[in-house]
Amino acid sequence: MSRITVRNVSKSFKIYNRPKDRLTEILLRKPRHEIFHVLSDISFAVENGKSLGIVGVNGAGKSTLLKILAGTLKASSGQFELKGQVAALLELGAGFHPEFSGRKNIHLNASLLGVPEQNINELENDIIEFAELREFIDRPVKTYSSGMYVRLAFSIATMVRPDILIIDEALSVGDLAFQKKCVLRMNEFKEQRKTLIFCSHSMFHVQELCELAIWLDRGQIREIGESDKVVGHYEDFCNSKKVYHTITENPQTEEAVKEQKDELKAPDCKITSLHVRSSDGQEVTSLKSLGDYVLEMEVEVLKDQIEGNFGFAFMKSAEEPIASFLTTDIDQIEKGPFDKGDKFTVSLAVKGLPMRVGDFYVLGGLADKSGLLWYERKFSKLFHVDANKGVGPLIMNSEWSVIKVRS
Repeated sequence: MSRITVRNVSKSFKIYNRPKDRLTEILLRKPRHEIFHVLSDISFAVENGKSLGIVGVNGAGKSTLLKILAGTLKASSGQFELKGQVAALLELGAGFHPEFSGRKNIHLNASLLGVPEQNINELENDIIEFAELREFIDRPVKTYSSGMYVRLAFSIATMVRPDILIIDEALSVGDLAFQKKCVLRMNEFKEQRKTLIFCSHSMFHVQELCELAIWLDRGQIREIGESDKVVGHYEDFCNSKKVYHTITENPQTEEAVKEQKDELKAPDCKITSLHVRSSDGQEVTSLKSLGDYVLEMEVEVLKDQIEGNFGFAFMKSAEEPIASFLTTDIDQIEKGPFDKGDKFTVSLAVKGLPMRVGDFYVLGGLADKSGLLWYERKFSKLFHVDANKGVGPLIMNSEWSVIKVRS
């Protein structure tokens, strides 16, 4: 049974060059506008219990589509049907009255979602605890930070247990600890056969949380299908258009580091060192194509009962992985629970480095049990691979054989 059905949905806006053109159009009854098509002939269906990811560059129409499905924006044409109760997390602060306290906004939002007042009273404490806003809950939400907005909105939307949950970039705001709680809650929804529509610039989250994906390009569906395939094709497209910027010794900005430290006052673990070594154990500062190397890091656990996966990645920039390695599916590697004070030396042997030319970083870290979010990660200094003969970013270890066949 289809929980969500969308048929030929389109959305367009009138664009006026000058404000007075609106009045002129009304008085003279002559068009003074241009039509801008945001969505064109969108059709798809999502079965009950399935999750759909929506990907695409900025301006592709992702947020517009979610607003239409959530009922906050009217489509210009087409039809859609959502069966069951719907909760949505769209723009930051959407649905909140800025002058009301967090507590009053809980009752306001939950009532708009169709929850009876008695049920809201029963859920109130759970919502506040999940949002971790106990000391701020009676303050006006206009005093909240962006992270606090997201905490409260996500907690309300998920605590009322809707049949369909629509999320637009909820994991892009807020601290890492709360992001982990969000991922766990979304996984609970999947286990309960709820339907999730998830829009994100994190391709990893789309792949891990969604079975299906839609790639929107200039308001049209460019591809729809299994999330792994759609995301792979979308990443290929982005990489072909991408202009990579040189980043500093530490790819994270000082502001990002400060924000992360403020939000994570008690980290779960610490990466005390990260090295790249040659096959004979010597630390290296430059790399050669098809060389054998060992990635090595020292990890110290700072909290009890931590479960997770060790990981390494080659990174073109702070957000652009070239290749990644996680112990998620490696049965012989311990995954916890680890206790405070545990220390590990983690190494990964890379045979025949296939990079032909370019600059990149090595990332090492400990991810959570799902492999979706990092407890802690550390970037290496910038490494350079000298150009080898050939074209393209990769070089493959290969062996030729040419046999002349008698004519």
